[in-house]
Amino acid sequence: MQESRRERKKRETRQRIVSAAIALFEEQGYEQTTVTQIAAAADVDPKTFFNYFRTKDEVLFVDMERDFDVLAGAIADRRPEEGPGEVLARAVECYAAHRRPKIPAKEAAELSGVTRLALTTPALQGKGLYLMLALQQRVAGELLKAFPDLDPITAAAMIGALMGAIQQAGLASVQLGRSQEELWEAGRHGVEIAMRGLRSVPPPTRNP
Repeated sequence: MQESRRERKKRETRQRIVSAAIALFEEQGYEQTTVTQIAAAADVDPKTFFNYFRTKDEVLFVDMERDFDVLAGAIADRRPEEGPGEVLARAVECYAAHRRPKIPAKEAAELSGVTRLALTTPALQGKGLYLMLALQQRVAGELLKAFPDLDPITAAAMIGALMGAIQQAGLASVQLGRSQEELWEAGRHGVEIAMRGLRSVPPPTRNP
């Protein structure tokens, strides 16, 4: 379906706000940057900013809910031969295939700005933790829908193991000053390590 002129203008305005905010965050710090400054840099009215974002921290977590829909959808599309571990592994692959084209390749120096900001700013750390916990609960719920006889505690532990491995592997990559490509590889490596244990979880058997 072709994008209308109005939709294109809205998308361009939204992206301009995001770009302006990130540039200001990197230049003068997250806490020191105001919505008014972001709006001025993006050449929009402050009211326009709030038409797109409720708070300034949302700028750094743009479209995450939509991206998570891909992860949840992949789990819901369970294949008959798949066990819980295989479903999760495929879901992560689907998410990466969806998400990766949206993020331009960056060298370590470019990567460090926004990512380091999200990792070191208390307000952003809190937002990231909230989103991660919400995601884990949502994914666990989808896994239980796909496998109704799976123990909820087992499902929660599986999600925690997988997400924790990806998150910590990625964090270590950033702290080591690695590039965007190496960050993706770190996440993939985290999945591989987690899957060694997750594949050992057998599909639940229905009680007669």
